This record gives sequence, C-alpha cells and structure tokens, in this order.
Amino acid sequence: MGPLAAALDALPKVELHCHLEGTMRPSTLVELAARNGLRLPTSDPTELYRYDSLDGFLEVFWTVQSALGGRDDWARLAHESLLDSAAHGVVHTEAFFTPARHLAAGQDLASVVAGLDEGLAAAEAETGTRCLLICDMDRAFGPEAGRQLVEELVALRRAGSPGVDRVVGVGMDSTELGIDTRTYLPAYDVAGAAGLRLTGHQGENSPASAIAACLDVLGLERIDHGVPVLDDPELVARMAGERVPITVCPTSNVVIAHVVERLEEHPYPRMRAAGLLATVNTDDPALSDLDLGKEYAAVAAAFGYGWDDMVRIALDGVEACWLDDSDKRPLRERVRSTAARLAPVEV
Repeated sequence: MGPLAAALDALPKVELHCHLEGTMRPSTLVELAARNGLRLPTSDPTELYRYDSLDGFLEVFWTVQSALGGRDDWARLAHESLLDSAAHGVVHTEAFFTPARHLAAGQDLASVVAGLDEGLAAAEAETGTRCLLICDMDRAFGPEAGRQLVEELVALRRAGSPGVDRVVGVGMDSTELGIDTRTYLPAYDVAGAAGLRLTGHQGENSPASAIAACLDVLGLERIDHGVPVLDDPELVARMAGERVPITVCPTSNVVIAHVVERLEEHPYPRMRAAGLLATVNTDDPALSDLDLGKEYAAVAAAFGYGWDDMVRIALDGVEACWLDDSDKRPLRERVRSTAARLAPVEV
C-alpha cells in the first residue's frame, strides 16, 4: 500500500451507500448457513462470492440474505459489519437493510431491528463509529409490500420498539427494470408523514428521467447510484444548485452492475466537475472484495485525484449525511484536522 492509499484508509470517512447484508464475511456465511440448514454451493469461503453478471450477483446476495435466520444472526452481521468498516476509517455510516424476504419467510420486523441495534451498539462502543439505519423496500416485492413495510416500521416507532429509533430513513432497492418509480408514492408518503428521511436506488440501470421522478413525485432527499444524471443538463443544474446528494458506488458499478467496463470510464469525475454533491461509497463491500479505504484509493488512482481532492470528497460525505448540523460540525473538524496530520508528503 502506497502512502496515498494508506492515508486514505486512515482518513475519517462517511459511508452513505452500503447494504449490511452485502458486508457479511464469507466465514460468517459458512457458519450461519450451517446453523440454519442452508446448503451453500461451496463450503470454501474464498469461492462463495463469485459472479459474472448482475443476475449472478443477486443470486449470491439472496444466498447471504437466506443465511440470516433470526435476531442473533442480524446482531452478528451488524456487529461485524461496523467493526470491519471502522477498521478502514469509517466514522459515520447510514446503512441499508432490506427485510422483505425475511418478513415473507415469517421473521418479525421488530426482531430484525432489535438484532441490528444490539450488534451496532456493541460495535459503536468498541470503535466509536456511529451507524444509523435505512429500511429499504425491495422492489421485487412490489409497491404494496413496500407500503406495508413502511407502515409496520412507523407503528414500531410509535410503540417505541427496541432499536427502532436508529432507523432514520426509508429507501428502495433491487431491480429497476420495468418498475414505475411513481407507484412507490404511497409508501413514501407514509414515511414522510412520520418524519423519516427519504432516499432511493435509481439510475443503476434506469434513465435520468427516473431520477427526476424520484425528486418530483416521491420527494426523495438523496439518490443512490444516479449514474445517468448527466444525460439531463436541467436535472444536473437543479441537483447541483440544491445540493441533492448522490451516493455513488464506482467500483460496484463496474463489477456488479457493469454500467461501465473500467473504473476509468465511470462518469464520477464529470459528476463532480458539474458541481454535483456526489459521494464515494462501497455498496456491497464483502461481495466485491472492497472497503471504503480501497474505494477511495481506487477512485484517486482512476481519476487522477490528489489528497486535497479526496479530502473534499470526504467532507462532502459529511454534508450529504443526515446528522444534525450540530453533529456535522465536529465531524467536519475531525476530517480536516486528521487530513492535515495524515497528508502524504508526496502524492
């Protein structure tokens, strides 16, 4: 690891697009599968996370989800996830979890949330890294299931269910093809009325017009992926002017979604040059042999960014997060002061 990569690994960073299920250690998958009676295609942890297409990736992701049999498993996943991200400079994260398949299989949302909170609280005490949660609707289950999920989450909030105060937002993920984004308005209306923050995956394999619909119809505050935004100059001007965050996952867009063939072809530097609040994130780091330190180093190398460029990206992560301004200020200062101390002599 060179001096820039080492400094980027240690730089305090914010992660805003990471799926907890996509952080599961391969060894943990083997252990949970054995405990829950899940047959894996191989017991060799080094072979578990191999795929050559988006469909292949989804099969792996669904296998990981299937290994989560109950509250203790969710707690272990969350605990290990935060430990692993904190080891690479993540000091604040707003992580997704997608419970639709588990609820359909008979698990209870309250138990899932309580398990996640238990694991995260333990990891926060050990690392000092903070994690908030975003409950994602799985578009493969349709908008009505999404609305029901949000209504159940809101009911848990009203009841003061254990750990639910950690869930600060609602999103949507999974397939975009053939999905009318506007059909999720009832679910987002319920979430917004309850004071939950709003985001959604759009623009991984859908056009810029779908991103615009997320803002105009659903009222989303952040966009996850947002790759084709540059196809609509008016949308770019609007999002840049309003500082609407886009949580970009450059390496994931290459190895998982195959939006581009090489990282150097990714539109991320043009997004930044256009004034967009485009942050850098990992998406599913365990499934792509990644962590946020590696992602920062890869982005710097691919786009010719120096230390100051990457520090600005880290500060934009602070701006884009959902902490109150009173919490953002010390976080910004931490990034700046640590960056001044870590700055490589030559980059």
